[in-house]
Amino acid sequence: MADTVRVHGRAIEAAARETGLEPELVLAVILQESGGNARAVSPRGARGLMQLMPATARELGVRDPHDPQDGIRGGARYLAQMRERYDGDLTLALAAYNAGPGNVDRAGGNVPPFRETQQYVARITDMLHRLTGAAAAPREDS
Repeated sequence: MADTVRVHGRAIEAAARETGLEPELVLAVILQESGGNARAVSPRGARGLMQLMPATARELGVRDPHDPQDGIRGGARYLAQMRERYDGDLTLALAAYNAGPGNVDRAGGNVPPFRETQQYVARITDMLHRLTGAAAAPREDS
């Protein structure tokens, strides 16, 4: 984690400011998605630090998901879009980031019943809690 912050901290901070996300959240997603490896490629074809699928990267205007600044900016933008789509609910935003918003919608606006997605949400929530020292509960409107 320290290496990821040292190498990519400025890009993480910039993307967080640009999207209104917490830098710790962006870092937690990077660590979970790629372990901080900008050259990472998943078996399904997701690429870069934030593991963007090629079609999603194109939609977000990301030219090279392996470029740390471009990939972090695009991944943060996508995560912010998911958070907005689900009215600030971080749990659903993370589930949509991992499984796609269509799967969250098909699950009735809940975390889909996929073990991978359920573990993903739990891991990032736990990591975010450790990084911030506070509960990483979804935002609630009064």
